[in-house]
This record gives sequence, C-alpha cells and structure tokens, in this order.
Amino acid sequence: MSTSTDRMLTRIKSIYLYIKQRGTVTTNELVEEFGITQRTVQRDLNVLEYNGLVRSPSRGKWTTTDKKTKVS
Repeated sequence: MSTSTDRMLTRIKSIYLYIKQRGTVTTNELVEEFGITQRTVQRDLNVLEYNGLVRSPSRGKWTTTDKKTKVS
C-alpha cells in the first residue's frame, strides 16, 4: 500500500479508538484533536459509518456501534 493510504488508515483507526474511548464526540472535537480539516474528519467518519463502526445519533455527534472489532 502507498504511504498516503497507510497514513489514512492509521488516522481512521485513531479516530475510531478515540470515539470508542470517549463514548460520544463531536465533529469539531475530532477536528481539534487530530488537527485535520472538517472535510477530512467527515470523510473518515463516512468510512467508519459505511463499515458499521460508528453512528451519528444526533447531528454532529458520533458514537461507536456494538459491532465487534479486532484492532491490530
């Protein structure tokens, strides 16, 4: 895989673990925590949501689902 793909996957995994640890987070909280743009956060959250790992119970707030994961 390319370096940019590795970096993206690492970032997405970090975002998932951050949300899992915190319970519920806002999109803006992720922007500040990871120092990335709102658009990048949204794109990463879309990947996680598509894979059934996170959901948005209310606009702008995110939480993890009960889907089992194995993080390596």
